[in-house]
Amino acid sequence: MNIFSFFEVEFQTIINRLVSADLLSGDIDTSRVVFELPRDESHGDLATNAAMVLAKQAGKSPHDLAALFATELAKIDGVNSVDIAGPGFLNLTIESRLWTREIADILAANLTYGKSDIGAGEPVNVEFVSANPTGPLHAAHARGAVIGDALGGLMEFCGWNVTREYYINDAGGQVDVLARSTYLRYCEALGQDIGAIPAGLYPGLYLKDVGQALAARDGELYLDKPEAEWLETVRGFAIDAIMQGIKTDLLALGIKMDQFSSERAIVNSGAVGRAIDKLQQDGHLYHGVLQPPKGKEPEDWEPREQLLFKASEFGDDTDRPLQKSDGTWTYFAADVAYHLDKLERTGGALINIFGADHGGYVKRMTAAVAALSGMQNMLDIKLCQLVNLLDNGQPVKMSKRAGTFVTVEDVIEAVGADVIRFIMLTRRNDQTLDFDFAKVTEQSRDNPVFYVQYAHARACSVIRQFEKDRTIPETADLGLITDPAELAVVKMLVGWPKLVESAASAHEPHRIAFYLVDLASRFHSLWNAGRENPSLRFILDDDAATTAARLQLVQATSFVIRTGLNVLSINALEEM
Repeated sequence: MNIFSFFEVEFQTIINRLVSADLLSGDIDTSRVVFELPRDESHGDLATNAAMVLAKQAGKSPHDLAALFATELAKIDGVNSVDIAGPGFLNLTIESRLWTREIADILAANLTYGKSDIGAGEPVNVEFVSANPTGPLHAAHARGAVIGDALGGLMEFCGWNVTREYYINDAGGQVDVLARSTYLRYCEALGQDIGAIPAGLYPGLYLKDVGQALAARDGELYLDKPEAEWLETVRGFAIDAIMQGIKTDLLALGIKMDQFSSERAIVNSGAVGRAIDKLQQDGHLYHGVLQPPKGKEPEDWEPREQLLFKASEFGDDTDRPLQKSDGTWTYFAADVAYHLDKLERTGGALINIFGADHGGYVKRMTAAVAALSGMQNMLDIKLCQLVNLLDNGQPVKMSKRAGTFVTVEDVIEAVGADVIRFIMLTRRNDQTLDFDFAKVTEQSRDNPVFYVQYAHARACSVIRQFEKDRTIPETADLGLITDPAELAVVKMLVGWPKLVESAASAHEPHRIAFYLVDLASRFHSLWNAGRENPSLRFILDDDAATTAARLQLVQATSFVIRTGLNVLSINALEEM
């Protein structure tokens, strides 16, 4: 049993004993009580909020309750001391054997250590990337792609049934612009001089390939024909070609989508009308006039009656129009229909990974999903801030192929998918990220992906060195692991299952990357300690028992690092 779970079970036994002795009233709910590593290591080995969260139920002050709990916790075998901090937090110091005995559990679990079933097989739909199909993916798309895919992997590791989904925005005016841009390149492929690309069309060279492919397939069929005769066909051809490139880029990043959904198909199926009908039947719509937008002069505002969704009743700042004055649906109406489609298909919670420019959609979409599902918190939207591409600190702004931005393909070719995936997770999604080509490829501790992969390779190297002429013992006296540098690594390893569950529950895959960097740092520190103090080396020729224990620690470390990298779909290198 994990050490945190062990103490939570022991604490429940303490509560039952105190209730039986009439020292506490009955019906004490301990669900919010946690045992965890203290943020400051000087505060002991474990910390608990028990007295703070139970004081009101118990009818006692947090400090008095902490004193009662401290006396009982100190009776647990292996607990050396219990100190009260501040108004009632409890810090425990425990014997090292309670930590080190868990190494055996890690080795037994191998790459499943930390695997959880807290998701209980529940469905969750993670929609990410969803870039307009008008050109290749750029670096900012890579960030959302990695965060979405890593979150999917993390939640699968914790027992959720995950669907990775891409929403193809192929129903707006931007795809008509794509068609016209492609038609121009098609004419060019057939020998016409198209001159400079007109303003408002897409200038990227990537469309030359699309135009040439269309010319190769259909010859001069559309040449010099009115737009009405070719627009739909060219639009479909161009979208398919761009999406094929996007799928190729995603696969190169290690991402395989489970579902591609078309906005055009959803709109054409009548799904918008069905979604509107549902909201109408549930009493969430009305005809009314919205107030002028903030910052607009009254003369700039034309009040008109519209079909409105009562978004403000579900946490939005204002109600939202679903139908334009000409009777056509708004973009928001199509988004509502798409989210109803997802709810009906998956039957579970929804997570959207959006770019920073979609901040205005958060409240309205969460309100819509709450109304459609009848449940709060059915939709979680994560906004990804910008990625600044640098090379030795200087901005990298343009790709020759794309014309105006650096493509994902460019970045993969420059540094590889593993580097991209890890670096994109080294900041929270809501923080701007600097991606410096020079920094992310250097072999130093300042490069986090190298630092973590090197820790794994070092651990594998130790095992290989020992196994050249010997076999690692299956059992070891783990009580021989006593040095503070060793125990620092052990505590990090033991904290992995709890970290995994908290990261999955919070939808924050970056916590896994942060953890791996911290674990790698402690392992490298232990390695360096052995260089400075020979008695701390992993392999001691004159002490087989200590060597066996330390090798098990090294192997456990390699298992956890590899598992963490596997969750993020990053290779764990054995040699570097």
